[in-house]
Amino acid sequence: MQIFLASLVGYILGSIPNALVIGKVFYNTDIREHGSGNLGGTNAGRTLGAKAGMSVAVLDVLKATIAMALAYFLFPQTIIYAGFFATLGHCFPVFAQFKGGKAVSTAVGFLLGITIFITHQPVYHFIIPIALFFGILYLSKMVSLSAIITLIVTSIILAFTTSDIAISGSFAIITVIVIYRHRKNIKRIMNGTESKITWM
Repeated sequence: MQIFLASLVGYILGSIPNALVIGKVFYNTDIREHGSGNLGGTNAGRTLGAKAGMSVAVLDVLKATIAMALAYFLFPQTIIYAGFFATLGHCFPVFAQFKGGKAVSTAVGFLLGITIFITHQPVYHFIIPIALFFGILYLSKMVSLSAIITLIVTSIILAFTTSDIAISGSFAIITVIVIYRHRKNIKRIMNGTESKITWM
C-alpha cells in the first residue's frame, strides 16, 4: 500500500503541466499549439520567452524532487517509486490528456532526489552530469543532444557507483523513455536540421 501511495502521489505531481499552466495563466497561450507542441521547458522558452522557459524547467525539476521528499518523510523505502512515477507522470499527464513533455527536467529532479535522499554522492551523481550537460550544450548548442548524452552517461555512472539495482535500473528505464521521446529530435540531429540555442 505504501508503494502504491508513493507512486500515486508521484504520478499526480508529475502530471501537473507547468508549461500549460504558465502559458495560459500568464501569456494567454496554449503552448501545445505552438513550436513543437511539447509541454516542456525548451518549447516554453522558444514560444513564451526565456523567463517562462526557465520557470517551467525549474518547476518540472521540482516535481520529482518534491515527490521524493514527501516519500522520504512518510515512507522512506518508497522514494524511488515516487520519483520514477513523477517522471512518468510528466510524460503521460492525467491532467493534459496523457500528452506531456519529454521528461528531461523531471529526470534531473529524479536524479537530484536520488542524490539527496539515497546515495549522498553529489559529485558523481549530480555535479558531473550537470557539468557534462552544459559542456555538451556549449559545444553543440542542441538541448536534445546534450540531454540524451548526459542521461546515458549518468545511467552508466549509477550502474558502476551504486549496488542498488532499483536506483540504476529505474534511471536506466527513464533514460530509455527520454531517448524514445526524442526520436524526432534524433532524426533532425542526423539530418543536421535540429534547432540550436542562441543564448550560449
